[in-house]
Amino acid sequence: MKRTATTTAPLPADAGPQSLSAYIQARFDEFSRSQKDVAQYIVDHLDDVAFQTAEELARRANTSSSTVVRFSQALGFEGYPELQGAAREEYRRRVEAGTDAAPLFSLDQSAFETALAADHANVEETARKASRSQIDAAVEAIARSERILLVGTDQMAFFASYLRHLLMLLDLRAEVAASPSQEALGRLSRIDDGTLVVGLSAGRPHPLVVRAMKLARHRRAATIAITDATLSEVAKLAQVRLYYSSNSPAYARSHTALLSLIQALAYGVYARDESQYEERIKAFRLK
Repeated sequence: MKRTATTTAPLPADAGPQSLSAYIQARFDEFSRSQKDVAQYIVDHLDDVAFQTAEELARRANTSSSTVVRFSQALGFEGYPELQGAAREEYRRRVEAGTDAAPLFSLDQSAFETALAADHANVEETARKASRSQIDAAVEAIARSERILLVGTDQMAFFASYLRHLLMLLDLRAEVAASPSQEALGRLSRIDDGTLVVGLSAGRPHPLVVRAMKLARHRRAATIAITDATLSEVAKLAQVRLYYSSNSPAYARSHTALLSLIQALAYGVYARDESQYEERIKAFRLK
């Protein structure tokens, strides 16, 4: 992809010494629903925004290029090029600080290599942003819960079911709510203070996931959010937040890092007390 030069513009005067990411996070609640989609993408994928056109950013954030422009202006920039200049400046500082690694392939990489490199970067970014305290809290909550309710719709339903499979192998009671069906709503109605609710989301969360997290908070249930947007509503409602990167040059979000996170989370539960689970896992492997 050809990268054209853009003059770097300073942040709006009222932003002070903040970085673009910090400025967006501080003002996040002021934005409209579609602008929040843009904000979430910029905060979590700053290195890509530094070199994307407004049209490319809009496609990745599932919105329109006019929304991207209006978002730029809402921040106090004249337009998107000025916002992109601020993104490039923050990205440059990160590179100089050594927080961004060199690319996996050369600049003339094929479409296959581009997608593979994106997945490599997603796993790396997910690992880099993982908080040990949050991971430990998630593992402890899963291991000690009387009942686990995994809530995820559409593509997230598959990962909720897979996490349920991994936990069931450890003889942990887990259920899935994957659609606003009568059965799923019945599972939500049984949330109590002995339930652990795990909400999985990609991009803008489904209303069912938000509803489950709000109900869990109201009934004092433990909550974990697994999301690709650090500013998502699901993350804000959760006690424990696990972030994964889903950036992709393709026509669909990447779930490579999500799969890695789920498997690592289940292994963390297993490793907490291997002797307790050893016989069950051994029997499963012999099948």
